[in-house]
Amino acid sequence: MTATSPGAGRTVLVTGGSSGLGAAVVAAVAASGGRPLVLDRRPPADGVSWTECDLADTRAAEEATRHLAEQAGGLDAVVTAAGMDVPGRLADVPGETWDRIVAVDLLATAAVIRAALPFLQTSGGRIVTVASTLGVKAVSDATAYCAAKFGVVGFTRALAAELAGQVGVTLLIPGGMRTAFFDERDPQYKPGPDANLNDPVDTAAAIMFALNQPPGCAVRELVVCAEQETSYP
Repeated sequence: MTATSPGAGRTVLVTGGSSGLGAAVVAAVAASGGRPLVLDRRPPADGVSWTECDLADTRAAEEATRHLAEQAGGLDAVVTAAGMDVPGRLADVPGETWDRIVAVDLLATAAVIRAALPFLQTSGGRIVTVASTLGVKAVSDATAYCAAKFGVVGFTRALAAELAGQVGVTLLIPGGMRTAFFDERDPQYKPGPDANLNDPVDTAAAIMFALNQPPGCAVRELVVCAEQETSYP
């Protein structure tokens, strides 16, 4: 893309921007001529401005969001790509782990957006939240993840109604992707070698499509997955 592309000069805050889908979004923003900012516990790609943050601490997430936005002189978009899961039966997942999944996947999404709103309202910016196909289809051994991602779906739909005409809001519902998301799982919960997983670069391209819509036009919801994704519909 050239320096005159729709994304040129745009400042985009990406949570979880150091790996997986978040890193793919950071690369896509930079390639479009924009300026990515990252909130994560680990550093992103070289040269990308970031603040270290444990998103499970929602007040810290709000403070870090304001800090990055003020340093950058404002925000044009937020993409909440951070996420985690530890599959298991409800009785077997420690309460602290269950709570952390919901905090990172749902509560931090709201916290970061809450802190970013004044900047986005000033710029007439955009928000893309990242749910999951397990935000519309429930499965066993995923009570925390489904609760959080179903929550992201409801939160985003309500937010879109609340911010209509002020900030563009898009709900992304991605299927499984070829990232490190599954690496630390017990073997029974890892995708098999023949699993149908999407390339995060393709999902990031869909996010850029939503961000590049002209003023007054909003892509409200996107489902992006491998063509033979088994978790959707």
